[in-house]
Amino acid sequence: MAHGLARRESVNTEMQKSEVKRKTFVYTKKRGCDVTRDPHLNKGMAFSLEERLQTGTHGLLPPCFITQDVQLLRVQKNYDMKKDELDRYVFLMGLQDRNEKLFYRTLKSDIERFMPTIYTPTVGLACQQYGLIFRRPRGLFITIHDRGHISTLLQNWPEKDIRAVCVTDGERILGLGDLGCYGMGIPVGKLALYTACGGMPPQQCLPVMLDVGTDNEALLKDPLYIGLRHKRVRGQAYDDLLDEFMKAVSDRYGMDCLIQFEDFANVNAFRLLSKYRDQYCTFNDDIQGTAAVAVAGLLAALRMTKSKMCDHTIVFQGAGEAAMGIAELITMAMEREGLAKEESLKKIWMVDSKGLIVKGRGNLTHEKERFAHEHPQMSHLEDVVRELKPTAIIGVAAISGAFTEQIITDMASFNERPIIFALSNPTSKAECTAEQCYTLTQGRGIFASGSPFDPVTLPDGRTLFPGQGNNAYIFPGVGLGVTACAIRHIPEEIFLIAAETLAQLVTEKDLEEGRLYPPLSTIMEVSLKLAVRIMEYAYENNLASLRPEPSDKEAYVQSLAYTTDYDEFVVDSYRWPEDSMTVQSCKL
Repeated sequence: MAHGLARRESVNTEMQKSEVKRKTFVYTKKRGCDVTRDPHLNKGMAFSLEERLQTGTHGLLPPCFITQDVQLLRVQKNYDMKKDELDRYVFLMGLQDRNEKLFYRTLKSDIERFMPTIYTPTVGLACQQYGLIFRRPRGLFITIHDRGHISTLLQNWPEKDIRAVCVTDGERILGLGDLGCYGMGIPVGKLALYTACGGMPPQQCLPVMLDVGTDNEALLKDPLYIGLRHKRVRGQAYDDLLDEFMKAVSDRYGMDCLIQFEDFANVNAFRLLSKYRDQYCTFNDDIQGTAAVAVAGLLAALRMTKSKMCDHTIVFQGAGEAAMGIAELITMAMEREGLAKEESLKKIWMVDSKGLIVKGRGNLTHEKERFAHEHPQMSHLEDVVRELKPTAIIGVAAISGAFTEQIITDMASFNERPIIFALSNPTSKAECTAEQCYTLTQGRGIFASGSPFDPVTLPDGRTLFPGQGNNAYIFPGVGLGVTACAIRHIPEEIFLIAAETLAQLVTEKDLEEGRLYPPLSTIMEVSLKLAVRIMEYAYENNLASLRPEPSDKEAYVQSLAYTTDYDEFVVDSYRWPEDSMTVQSCKL
């Protein structure tokens, strides 16, 4: 706790530290191979002769000196030579293990190209194959058998200034189900995007896997499985582990350390969010991050339909974490337009594995009860759409092809601009493709997806660019804003603010091209604007604990950003015998 408080003493102190960083000097006592094997320090052949002499790496590297730009070209060429996406994923993760700054320089050089490899959809395949591709631990593995010792495990992590933790228990990885310890690929990938898309220094990010076992029989029999080989532990022992983990993280890194929950099963996700949201600085990305990016897409779509949120009737295919989170944020948006809470709830219908959720249907959870309306029970989504005539359908159940040709053509028959969001990940789980939506609606459909789809050219010659409702538009900016001003509890309002801010960044030209989100190439600017707006809200509502308040919040956030430029090395002293050799080298 003391460490977390000390780092927040004043804005001036933080700015001074930032200015030191901007000079890009690094001091290290490591020498020789210890330098080249440390991904935080390693620059490969970009080490200058002076640095090689100082760090004892001269002779350990080829004699050529090359720039980071040339290194980037080498990375891109190697990337292009890989035969499939899994090979590309392994290659990029290997680069992250060797040379961290070059890894992030690569991602930032073309985030639209590389994000699908390190995040959705490839990260899903990587998690399924994690036992085969596992090379080097990234993050902490905490098991159910470590209860009583979690604070000790956290001390084993070498970094002390942790601002963001991403944690999973691997029970509901994307739309792939229980992958147990293989789910570690998710927090690793998420936190890589905190840096690549939000500028948070990677040393301040900690991925965590809480391994409580797995109910996946195939994994339990897999000789390559890297996790605990027993069924999932549930009940009080599970809750005790989570309680100890949350307290240990906050004790070590401060109450303002952000803890992001990722890919927990529905049975735990809602109750853990409800339990911890007012005690710790935490949010659930599957519930709240997905909600914010989906509502941002809807808000952008309203500009195309020339309507308000409360004018719409929305049907969800799925009633899990994502659906509930999106629906809750939609009702907040409707309330902001002046519609009463009860009336806003009536605008939202949900279909789960048993059909339409209606009053009187048995075994409904508390969350589902809120969206159960008086209506005859219906089993099939096609019948629900034809009966209710919604203006928007949102798929979040990971059922491939759930939006059939009949459903899409029906949506187009009673809507001039039908809104069709196929948000399930990975791509193989999408409810429909962009091409199906645009073709069956004669280009009138307003489409967004969870995974990327290629542009679609229609028979009339128009080319439409499908919007990717990627959570990366939200969580890096939210994380950046929350940690920058040391918010200790994250109210739901922050996610509506993030959604509104994101929607406002969509230009008229974007909308004309079918985009509901800004180009991914601008995602750093998007995250910065989200962070600044969140900081403004935090200080307006007395949520920020960082004092004094920065007068120029944008400059302050920029001052905290990670740079991919190589640091210059400073070593206290080094000895090099005179006239020992003549060094010849080439420079590029």
